[in-house]
Amino acid sequence: MNLLQITGLDRFNPAQGGVRGMRVVASGLLVIMAGLYLLARAQQGPGAPIAWGYLRAFAEAAMVGGLADWFAVTALFRHPLGLPIPHTAIIPRNKDRIGDSLAGFLRVNFLTASVVARRMSKVDAAAALGRLLATPPQGGKTREGIGRALATILESLGDDRLGSMIKGALASRLRGFDIAPLLGRTLGAAIVENRHAEMLDGLIGWGSRVLLHNEGMIHDMVQARTGKFMRWTGLDEKLSGAIVEGLHKLLDDMATDPEHPLRLKAQEGLEQLAEKLQHDPETRTRVAEIKAELIDSPAVTAWLDTLWQSARIKLIDAARDPNAALGGQVGEALKQLGATLQTDAPLRQTVNRFVRRMTVGLVADYGDGIVKLVSETIRGWDARTVTLQLENAVGRDLQYIRVNGTLVGGLIGIGLHAIDQLL
Repeated sequence: MNLLQITGLDRFNPAQGGVRGMRVVASGLLVIMAGLYLLARAQQGPGAPIAWGYLRAFAEAAMVGGLADWFAVTALFRHPLGLPIPHTAIIPRNKDRIGDSLAGFLRVNFLTASVVARRMSKVDAAAALGRLLATPPQGGKTREGIGRALATILESLGDDRLGSMIKGALASRLRGFDIAPLLGRTLGAAIVENRHAEMLDGLIGWGSRVLLHNEGMIHDMVQARTGKFMRWTGLDEKLSGAIVEGLHKLLDDMATDPEHPLRLKAQEGLEQLAEKLQHDPETRTRVAEIKAELIDSPAVTAWLDTLWQSARIKLIDAARDPNAALGGQVGEALKQLGATLQTDAPLRQTVNRFVRRMTVGLVADYGDGIVKLVSETIRGWDARTVTLQLENAVGRDLQYIRVNGTLVGGLIGIGLHAIDQLL
């Protein structure tokens, strides 16, 4: 039980009277102590009960404690009694320094790359995003607020930086993915299910079309390599015609005969390729080199840029209209993505790493700007406005300090008076 409970002041509800109401209580208590002091002093005299002495000591010390705390509390916000006493009106006089200190505190404790990275390492952003996508809010202001916030973030973040980070993360993911075993298993499964026949038919058909469009080149090659006698007798044309006709017949036979020797040889080559893609280190290394060359090629870079720009526009449009975006097939796809984010640990780790790097990068780029904004904003505030805002925020608790100071001072006065009587 504290002093406020003993005196019954804890039943006062500051919310009803605000700072002014609590100030009235504190000042009223001080006035009561002054009245008790005058009453006790008037009653003291020869033969007066000893209690009046204790009451006088209590009231006198309570006034001293109450006045001291009144001065201290008032000096935070203004000059007591309007007198320019040194080291008073602390908050109005030091508003700019307080703003700089607050900005510095914010910079050191919240907006440094190391602090953000350490804090973000404990944040599972991917799981939170997964839960949000898997069970999106059903309409209302929550969904609209999330949509507006996402659209604002996508629009405000620098497209070059964000796009580079996303494209870089995608390219890094592609580089780290060993595609050769997947290609080998896919090709092997296609051969087992005889789906490779369609691929062979397509290759044969492509070869027939190439041959048809390049018959003249074959005639020219044969003519360039034959002697004058054959050209003079026209045998070169017959030879080139026979070569072209033979090639067409070979391709037609391969297309119509599933057991053609060359077709079976091609199938054998595909089976060997599927095996090498899965188990031959040299083949897998070569595929990885080809993949890396493709990823670094200008064509793939341009494709990734186009893919990102299209996705960014669609994300912004979807965020602006979350009800439409989260419905139909898109909504189902997002729900599946949310479920995957919650269950796929490697994917969740990748997303969290990307979010952490993006947040750290933003802090590194814009941390100083945020600190400067805070400092300049506080500097631009009117001193009287700042004082009133702070007083309204903490003024009630400060008035409780006055009440406690009055009561504690009174108790100390009783103790000192008791010691004086004993000695």
